[in-house]
Order: sequence, then C-alpha cells, then structure tokens
Amino acid sequence: MASLFKHPESRFWTACFRDRHGKQRRLSTKTTDKRLAQRIAEQFEKGSRQKQTLLQIEKTLRVFAEELDPQVVTRQSLRAFCAEWLAEKQPSVSAATFRFYRTTTQKLITYFAGRSDRPIGEITRTDLVSFRNMLAKQLSATTVNHDLVGVRAIFAAARALNQIAENPAEFIKPVREIRDSSSAAGRRPFTIGELQTLLVAADFEWQSMIKIGLYSGGRLGDVALLRWVNIDLVRGELRFETRKTGKRIFVPLVGALRSHIESLPSSDEPRAFLHPRAAASVERCGSSTGISQQFGELLELAGLRPLKEKPRQVATGSRRSFAPLCFHSLRHTAVSLLKDAGIPQATVEELVGHASAQMSALYTHVGREALERAAQALPAL
Repeated sequence: MASLFKHPESRFWTACFRDRHGKQRRLSTKTTDKRLAQRIAEQFEKGSRQKQTLLQIEKTLRVFAEELDPQVVTRQSLRAFCAEWLAEKQPSVSAATFRFYRTTTQKLITYFAGRSDRPIGEITRTDLVSFRNMLAKQLSATTVNHDLVGVRAIFAAARALNQIAENPAEFIKPVREIRDSSSAAGRRPFTIGELQTLLVAADFEWQSMIKIGLYSGGRLGDVALLRWVNIDLVRGELRFETRKTGKRIFVPLVGALRSHIESLPSSDEPRAFLHPRAAASVERCGSSTGISQQFGELLELAGLRPLKEKPRQVATGSRRSFAPLCFHSLRHTAVSLLKDAGIPQATVEELVGHASAQMSALYTHVGREALERAAQALPAL
C-alpha cells in the first residue's frame, strides 16, 4: 500500500509505492497537505499498476484538490480559456491576425459544442485529430493547416499556464496539400490582351487598382487600402505593409507605375485613400470579400470569366472552388512577366513581397537598382 515520506529539507510529502513490476517508486506529491498527499500517493500507485495515462491521473488529482479546497485549482473550460486567450491576444497582434484567431476558436467551440463548457484539460489528441479531419472534408488544406496553427497556439498557452499537463495539439500533423485544377493552384496569369480588355470594361477606380496590382504585385486588400501617405514622389517609392504577412514592401516609382500614379487626382490630405470606394468596402466588411466579388463581376463583364466559373462557397464552412482568373492572378502575371524579362528570381520575390524561407537563404538584400530594373520591365498596357 502506498505510504508517505517527508525529507527533512523538503516541505512536500513524497509518495512511496510499488509499480506493476514490483519496483519501488518515490515521487513528490508537491503538496504539504498530508491527507491530499496520501490520496495522491494511492493514485500514483493505482496509475502505475493500471498503466493510466498522464491525463487520467491529472484529472483524478484535480478532483482531489478541489474536494479539499475549491480555490486550489481553477479549471477553465475550453470556451472560457479561448475567450480569455483572445482577449489577451487582441492588443498584441494585427487586426487580420486577430480575425484569424477568432475564426479558429469559433470553429473549435462549434465542433466541441457542449464539451466546450467542460475543462480544457479533457480535450485529447484524438479529439483534435477528429476536429482536423472534419475540417479537411470541408475546407482547403491551406485553410485547415492555418487553423491548426491557431489550435496549437491555444493549447500551448494552456500548457504554459498549467491548465493542462500536456499539449494534445503539439504533434498533430498538417493536412497534405492536394493540388488540382479545382484549387488555388489552378489560377493562371493574365495575358496582355486580357488585361487590356479588362481595363476597357473597368471604371477609373478599378483601372487604377488593376494597374497598381500588376505593377506592385499587391494583394487586393493592400491595394484597396493604399493612402497618399504611402506614396513618396520625392524618393520615388510606393511603401506599404502587407495585411497578410506584415512584410514591408518598397516598390520604386519608375516607368508605367510612376506615370499612372502621377495621373491620379491628388489629395491635400495624406491619409486620404487612393481608391475611396474600395477602401470603404474593406473597412466596412473587415475584409476584401466584397470587392473580390465586384472584381469577379468585372471579369464577367469583360468576358473573361463565364458565369459557371464564378467562385462560390456553397455553405458556411464548405470548401471553396477557385476560378482561373481573379485579382490574385495579377501577382502571377507580374511574376511571369518579370521572369520572361530575365529578372533574377530573388529580385522578383522581393518586388512582389513573397515571404519565402527558401528565398531568404538565396539572398540577403536586393538593392534599389535591381528593383528599379524589375519595375521598369513591366509593360505600360
């Protein structure tokens, strides 16, 4: 039977017991309460003989501690911990990152339903693998793997705050990307003729966004939120920070891009948007979804996207289908045109703002002169 021992130099009781092989074991109970220490010692013995998991033993020990003093252990539910974690994260991350975390926690809470009000320590690795597999049936591999990043962060924080004994999300593997024509990999660049057709169908603001999207490689949301303060005509630079990765982009104002910027109606207010309608839509919705749909309608108007290819999301949480042409295709177009012009890959990556670990190993710095040559290589349409 398990017994207790207290070392003269320690204030904690030590549990003494034999495991299922008859070997004597000694483990600190980490408590000065003798009654609790005895129950812990008995649980250690029982667990070692029945091969209980650490999670099972921890669950029992928490019950013991709460029986003796409900204030000893605060057992937060999954729902409560996620709410507290989000509140802590909000001031320290970008608005886009916070929206991503909030969406991930909503998926997690929805999946576990009533279990979300049970202690977070009761969520197992098997539970989270099932959650991942459920997402994989509905969403793209990229989206699922992004959600896994959020899930790992939640449970890593729970482990750091001693809410759980081990992190059940730590070694869950990401979903394998299956590339086919129905995924984002099916997107393609515009041809010069298609771009000219598109510009004819577009109004002045969309013409500007299309050109800047091509010349800078900027994503739709970044282009929509450009302000005059991002333009430095004296130094000849377009500067902005990407919403997706936080990378700072510097695009030289040369050639077609400078000509276009100088043709825009300027403002005396540095914080004024270059594209007011698009910016208002992004700020109102909190995302570029609305203007992305508008661009799809523009492609249809220009005859570049049949109605059947219009991207749609059949139901909330369902896997999206992608059309070959979208605003993001302008980034593909810029990359293709630059490579066709013989611009080095490192310079192409720097100009359009790709975040790539492989590329960071390839170069340490791309000079201004190289970027200017790259920007000059893009056509005036």
